Amino acid sequence: RKNVEDFTGPRERSDLGFVTFDITADILNGKNGLQTFWSENTLMLFFIFDWNVKQLFLYLSAEYSTKNNALNQVVLWDKIMLRGDNPRLSLKDMKSKYFFFDDGNGLKGNRNITLTLSWNVVPNAGILPLVTGSGHVSVPFPDTYETTKSY
Repeated sequence: RKNVEDFTGPRERSDLGFVTFDITADILNGKNGLQTFWSENTLMLFFIFDWNVKQLFLYLSAEYSTKNNALNQVVLWDKIMLRGDNPRLSLKDMKSKYFFFDDGNGLKGNRNITLTLSWNVVPNAGILPLVTGSGHVSVPFPDTYETTKSY
């Protein structure tokens, strides 16, 4: 038997958030964006497919601070866009693909949760650069918990 530290999280109840969002993107024309149901702000991307781009790994992340942690980062959604795929995305009423779980109660009432669309360029040859969108959307979370029958 070994003494192994348990990193699974606190034993008390923790926050689990759900985010619904729209993403519109026109990679060919460089018109891209992310809107949440809270805000009309837009994230702008730039033309990124060239001769050395095989595919893009797009992902939406949330970043926020709590009294216990100065920086929390959670990936909520991702998508692979292959070279030759339709570069015009119009995703409506999307739900987070991964749990938005906080190891405490840092989501409820948090006024500054920042959503950012980023992507990895997967090249045919060379380095794998990480690119972050040129904008972001900050959204407030509600002050009370909501209960739904299903997600």
